Amino acid sequence: MTTTRLLPLVLTAFVVIAGCTPTVAVQAPSEPITVNLNVKIQHEIRIKVDKELDNLFEDKEGIF
Repeated sequence: MTTTRLLPLVLTAFVVIAGCTPTVAVQAPSEPITVNLNVKIQHEIRIKVDKELDNLFEDKEGIF
């Protein structure tokens, strides 16, 4: 008789404990990761333009 009363209590406790356990899922992103490299490209263009301007001003020293 005590077993029949204890069994539902144990099953209920087991369900409650199993429902409270945290789950961790690691998944790959659905979209690929993109890296924006516009900053690097603009930086290279600025350096090239600065070097060209330096060369232009070196050729004409009395311009200013």
